[in-house]
Amino acid sequence: MEAEREVEVRRSPRRRRTVTAYREGGRIIVCLPARFSAAEERRWVQTMLKRLDAQEQRRRPSDDQLLRRARELSRRYLDGRADPSSIRWSSAQRSRWGSCTPSDGSIRLSERLQGLPGWVVDYVLVHELVHLLIGNHSDEFWELVGRYPRAERARGFLDGLDYAAGSRPQSEGGEHED
Repeated sequence: MEAEREVEVRRSPRRRRTVTAYREGGRIIVCLPARFSAAEERRWVQTMLKRLDAQEQRRRPSDDQLLRRARELSRRYLDGRADPSSIRWSSAQRSRWGSCTPSDGSIRLSERLQGLPGWVVDYVLVHELVHLLIGNHSDEFWELVGRYPRAERARGFLDGLDYAAGSRPQSEGGEHED
């Protein structure tokens, strides 16, 4: 399994009990106490790779999981009024976080959202769900989007990502700028 991925183990004499793992560029870094034996290192590297995989899977839901999540968000914040027919990840969206086609109920999310916190993805889903109901950014549109409790926070998060990437803020699906 490790032959497929580049794993770097960092031992620290200051680290006593904790083991952590994270991605850095194309590598996986596993930090562990210097006192661990080679057998303990192998066991912990495998354990941490499994944990990292599970964590990343939760942050990269399948299309079916996205559809279930969107329907739950519609029920919770939009009284179930928006009923998407499909949701899929899209590699074609480079300037928008999401888009939809109200006539067929389909929603597309930029693959750039994969790995971001779930509450940010939920915001983009709510934004696109509201677009299934309202085709513009009217006051009524923003009132419905605002039912999602973390809407402003998520918009700021996405605007920050856009700013860091050197592009203009497009947290509203690329269709509106404050």
